[in-house]
Amino acid sequence: MAKKTTKKPVVEVDAERAKMMAMYEETLKTFTEGAIVKGQIVEIRPQEVLINIGYKSEGLLPAAEFKNLGELHVGDEVEVLLERLEDEHGMVILSKSRAEQQRNWDNVLATCEEGAVVSGVVKGKVKGGLLVDVGVDAFLPGSQIDVVPTRNLDEFMGQTLECKVLKINKERRNIVLSRRDLIEEQRRGMKKKLLLEIQPGQTRRGVVKNITDFGAFVDLNGMDGLLHITDMSWGRINHPSEVVQVGQELEVFVLDVNQEKERISLGLKQKLQNPWEEIEMKYPKGTRIHGKVVNLVPYGAFVQLEEGVEGLVHVSEISWTKRVARASDVLNVGDMVEAVVLNVNKEEQKISLGIRQTEANPWDDVASKYPIGTRVKGKVRNFTNYGAFVELEEGVDGMIHVSDMSWARKINHPSEVLKKGDEVEAIVLEVSPENQRISLGLKQAQEDPWAGISGRYRIGQLIKGKVSKLASFGAFVELEEGVDGLVHISQISDDHVAKIRDVLQPGQEVEARVIKIDPIDRRIGLSIKAAKLADDEFKVDDSMLEGLRPGEDLVDLAGAFDAALSSSDKPEEWSPGSGKN
Repeated sequence: MAKKTTKKPVVEVDAERAKMMAMYEETLKTFTEGAIVKGQIVEIRPQEVLINIGYKSEGLLPAAEFKNLGELHVGDEVEVLLERLEDEHGMVILSKSRAEQQRNWDNVLATCEEGAVVSGVVKGKVKGGLLVDVGVDAFLPGSQIDVVPTRNLDEFMGQTLECKVLKINKERRNIVLSRRDLIEEQRRGMKKKLLLEIQPGQTRRGVVKNITDFGAFVDLNGMDGLLHITDMSWGRINHPSEVVQVGQELEVFVLDVNQEKERISLGLKQKLQNPWEEIEMKYPKGTRIHGKVVNLVPYGAFVQLEEGVEGLVHVSEISWTKRVARASDVLNVGDMVEAVVLNVNKEEQKISLGIRQTEANPWDDVASKYPIGTRVKGKVRNFTNYGAFVELEEGVDGMIHVSDMSWARKINHPSEVLKKGDEVEAIVLEVSPENQRISLGLKQAQEDPWAGISGRYRIGQLIKGKVSKLASFGAFVELEEGVDGLVHISQISDDHVAKIRDVLQPGQEVEARVIKIDPIDRRIGLSIKAAKLADDEFKVDDSMLEGLRPGEDLVDLAGAFDAALSSSDKPEEWSPGSGKN
């Protein structure tokens, strides 16, 4: 017997179809690109996972979007972002990671606003700063990482940082953070607390934050204090970097607190005893010390006796024998030297030292080695305008004044008689060890040609000699080595003589009579006119001596030379080298 089939009425079938169509259209409304939907895992493959989101086709997710494929099961529910409803193969394009980012971004926007404080892990470096995961990736600029410049960003990798949200850009989904603002806010509170607690005389711990030429700024965990270079050490410091380094932790002494200007002055050396406190007991006058040359200046050298204590060796105290113009000529920075304490001034923190005092002073024995009258030999070492220095031994010079160089001439400069390097013989005239001075005489080592002059020449004596020099007032005639006589212009001829050179020439031999002898002033007056007279006719009268009065230019060697040089009527033939020198 055939089974009877019951057919639904046409009206009921149409109603059912309409209901299904309505449900399908409603379902399609939920599948919009960019929306987050839920799906089920229907298949797990090695490189991908098949997801059913209730659409007419499934979607594939890369296996890389899951942390561990082994923990997945068919039927697990997964939240994904619908990127495209269909690709060229009719497959749905899904993204699990973008769905997570969208959820995180929504959560961040819901719980975070500009000015809020968030925590995040540094996940990488980007141009200009760091990338911080605060649920979504946020940018922390390098200038906002810390209150001090950050030179090494690698040290922050993987760290959890607390930051302040500076800016949120919803359209670009961009968040900018600042750790610096948060630190500064914290420091303002710490600074206020520090200023209430800190007092001069306290010791505090801090970290060197910055170094300048004049000192270092130390972070006292709330604000910075200045450690000036002069308060770093009792000793000499050329630059603060010699004592402290950036990042170094220090225990410092609080010197001063200015509440109004919010300034703190710090000291490092004040934690140690001032080495100058007992300086007079440690280094009494006469103490022999060893030290290191730490600085050179034109006028001397600074020698370090100990940390914080230096003494000055003046250039005049470096050597007994060497004439030191600059300390750098004989010393170098770093040299170890031996010296003697000459003076200590505790108040001004000054110590005077002498290096030469470590050796015997050669001038202590000069009085006994070179008594007055001693004949000595030495080498001409140097000239001055007034004399020549002769080295008697190393470090001991004697000086020959120009007035003691010749019996016969007036010497205007020592080079007229001597040359550098000449070996000379002289007589010691004066010794002054306290002034380190020995006076020598060159002419005194030779026989004085004027000694016994009165016994060799007499008034009226006829002599012969050569004209040595011409002057406007007369002519000088060489009588013997070192002895000249003057023939005044009035005693040359019975005829009037207007110019000496018209009648006499240097080197010309003449005969004359002696009309005046003055051994004290070393002057001899001559008359050529009187030589023509017979002995019994010769008589000295006032007319002969008219030009030879005291105060006139006569013929001691100095006067003769001066008169010849100063003559306005000097003959063209005459020169300092003509005639007797």
